[in-house]
Amino acid sequence: MPSTPSDLIAAAEKHLVSAAEALTDEMRSYPMPVSGCDAQYNHLIAERNRVHAALTALTGTPFVATPRTPYEGAGIESR
Repeated sequence: MPSTPSDLIAAAEKHLVSAAEALTDEMRSYPMPVSGCDAQYNHLIAERNRVHAALTALTGTPFVATPRTPYEGAGIESR
C-alpha cells in the first residue's frame, strides 16, 4: 500500500520528535562537561540543533515566491 506524502511527512515528524527526545534524555544523563572542552557533549548539542532545525523546516509553512509576491514580506500585488 503506497504512502501519501502527508503520511510520509507525519512519519518523518514522528521520528524527528523521537530523536529530539532521545538526545534530550542522553544530554540529561551526561556527566557534567567542562565548558567548551567536551567534544562528545558539543556533538550532542549540534545534533539536537540539527533535529530542531529539521522539525522547524518540516512543520513550518514555507514561502513560495510568485510573480505577484516575489519575496517574503513584499505584500500582495493587486490587479
